[in-house]
Amino acid sequence: MMQFEPQALTLVFLVALAAEAATRLWLGSRQIAALTAHRDQVPELFRGQIALADQQKAADYTVARARLGRWATLIEAAIKIALTLGGGIAAVDAALRPVRLPEPWHGALVVMSVLILLQVLELPVELWRTFGVEARFGFNRISPRLFIIDVGKRLLLALIIGGPLLIATLALMQKAGAWWWVWVWVVWQGATLLLMWAAPRFIAPLFNRFTPLADESLRRRVEILLERCGYSARGGVFVMDGSRRSSHGNAYFTGLGRNKRIVFFDTLLERVEAAEIEAVLAHELGHFRLRHITQRLLLSMLTTFLGLAALAWLARQPQFYSALGVPVPSPATALLLFMVAVPVFLFFTTPLGSWWSRRHERQADDFAARYSDAGQLASALVKLYRDNAAALTPDRIHSAFFDSHPPAPERIARLHALAAAKAG
Repeated sequence: MMQFEPQALTLVFLVALAAEAATRLWLGSRQIAALTAHRDQVPELFRGQIALADQQKAADYTVARARLGRWATLIEAAIKIALTLGGGIAAVDAALRPVRLPEPWHGALVVMSVLILLQVLELPVELWRTFGVEARFGFNRISPRLFIIDVGKRLLLALIIGGPLLIATLALMQKAGAWWWVWVWVVWQGATLLLMWAAPRFIAPLFNRFTPLADESLRRRVEILLERCGYSARGGVFVMDGSRRSSHGNAYFTGLGRNKRIVFFDTLLERVEAAEIEAVLAHELGHFRLRHITQRLLLSMLTTFLGLAALAWLARQPQFYSALGVPVPSPATALLLFMVAVPVFLFFTTPLGSWWSRRHERQADDFAARYSDAGQLASALVKLYRDNAAALTPDRIHSAFFDSHPPAPERIARLHALAAAKAG
């Protein structure tokens, strides 16, 4: 069996962490430079639709987010070093030993304590993003009271849903033998499917109000489109009060089986016309009909399977623990070290995921052009770009690395070409 020296793994982890941070900072700087350089000129494709003031707001907003992102990168890197080589995980484990809980309860307490600590450490960035950046550009609508309530609800849900799942995971790691990771994978996939089914009806309403689409003419238009696309919305079409927290607009599909729902933000319905809403919905239907959601679920299942197999191997290596600042191996510390260290290495696969997502977006645009109107979709997107202060001139490399959607100029030009081809 392959062996490695603790010092070598420590060095590899530090190099990877430094490379991740340096890459994020470099890409952020490129994004800021690109947006600043084009701040005072509306791209030709958008002239007459987006005012110079809106272009400047979008540039300033994205630059502010990028600058905050640079601070978040440095803070996140410092937290990872503190938890691993700084002995943070080991210190939490040792501090909770006097409680004298048996396994897997002790391990679950350690993991939950570290995760709560992470939430607390990341809270200043989230607060500044919400009440600093988002508020400064007029997007934030959430009150401090509602923010605190949301944090409390998320924490409670994590304890109610994640607690039993964590205990089951640690118990299987301890008692299910060498193939424990296969059983954990089965449990996790079952929980994932259950949550996908339950979220629209039981979880999402804890945070937002969902009401059936009341506009009869729009509802009929939506029903005709659904019939044309061969989609049955058994769960219904709903409007979500997204305006309680933000002025950003969106639409999405959610759920499984009879709990499948089509959801429009109320902020979206306020800004776009009926024909544009139909085109946006046709795009979202494309993701469903082209099985993008299924593909992503299957990929998630595969990566989770491979990740658990890797964790099972690493958990048997004493060097894995000592190299990352944990003197006493345990299932809980193995799980925590894996959660902290592995994303550092997976960061460099981000461009592949972004490319795949952009490919899906183009395919969904093609679907919308086939079953609706590409010109109306382009019109709706331009309004969303304007109202959401989306960057119209992103840096090419930053966009290729991170963006899940094609750059705005490329996407709108492509939709115009699709509309012209259909008309001709």
